[in-house]
Amino acid sequence: MHSPTLLTLAAILTALITSVLYAVWFFNKTIPGLRLWMLSFLFGSVFSVSLLVRDWVPEVFAVMISQAAISIAAYFCLLASRNYMGRQPVSHVYGVVGIGVLISLSVYFTVVQPHLGMRFLLAGLGSGICFLLTAFTLAKGELRRVPARYLLAMVAGLHGTFLLLRPVFFKLALPANASGQMDVNLVSQFVVLEAILAVVLLGFGALILTNEFITSELRHLAEVDPLTNVFNRRAFLTLLDKAISSAERTQTAVPVLVMDLDHFKKVNDTWGHRAGDDVLRHFVVLANRCLRNEDVLGRLGGEEFAIFLPNAGGGGAIAVAERLRALIEAHPLVTDQRPIHLTVSVGVTLCAHGDTADAALQRADEAMYLAKERGRNRVEVLAKPAAVPDLPVAMTAA
Repeated sequence: MHSPTLLTLAAILTALITSVLYAVWFFNKTIPGLRLWMLSFLFGSVFSVSLLVRDWVPEVFAVMISQAAISIAAYFCLLASRNYMGRQPVSHVYGVVGIGVLISLSVYFTVVQPHLGMRFLLAGLGSGICFLLTAFTLAKGELRRVPARYLLAMVAGLHGTFLLLRPVFFKLALPANASGQMDVNLVSQFVVLEAILAVVLLGFGALILTNEFITSELRHLAEVDPLTNVFNRRAFLTLLDKAISSAERTQTAVPVLVMDLDHFKKVNDTWGHRAGDDVLRHFVVLANRCLRNEDVLGRLGGEEFAIFLPNAGGGGAIAVAERLRALIEAHPLVTDQRPIHLTVSVGVTLCAHGDTADAALQRADEAMYLAKERGRNRVEVLAKPAAVPDLPVAMTAA
């Protein structure tokens, strides 16, 4: 198979992948990096076409277009990966200057001092660096949780390494012709074949990352309360079940807290539902100040929240509940008119051996209602009978 056929195949593949990415982006414009990946493959198509038509245009223009297209394609791939990973945008000054230098040197080694080997080196220099940076950017996160990122990172890293090392590789691996030079046709076939493989795998990887993002967003919508951005009731109970199973293996108990904002209906009636939403978000911010990274906060519904504290005893749970109660009382929500003072009633229990998540949550809920009956703005404890002797029967706060 000769080079024009391979180049035609490469041009068709890059155009098809560009079209697919554009169609996906057109209907999912919120996916980070997708538009930039589409533009990257678009310039890859330009590069393939420029190689096909280079016999019909002046050599210097063909070299400029090819160098610019392949460099911009790699640069957009790097920008796409940074955008997908939520990294800060880079200054385009570095990209423009770098691509400009590569184009200028390519022109120099075409017109002033013709040197095919230097042009071959420059064609892969900027692109190789960009693809290696792309690999470094994407290889973040837990491998089991986000394998698609590592797959694309591996492809980008291998492609970048090949681009940087191919002059040395071809010099060592391929025999020279009668004039002492490498067989250009043979080299070009290897280069195009590797490029076709990289294009297919990079396009496949970009689509997998798109699916990863959509799946993550759907999971987020299914598990997270949209107003407060904490776990909803179903997700909270699922996580509590897992925590209970883990605790049973270590013969420990899981403290569970249920909290309800006092007189929340009065807040809505006096200040409006928008202020009520602000109050709920304000509560979550304050609650997170009292929690460790492994602690889990969820919204059960309305103004009622729950927390479970892995690897914490009964005394630690009561301390957290009291600290939270005092923090809410001491930090009213500041509004444009006047502060909205808040208090919270907290129920505490331990989910011990043989307990279920629903049973523990129900018991903590009963303790919370006991706090309501005894005057609100207090912490009450309800223990499972004869199961958790280290937990006090009741505690009054404030």
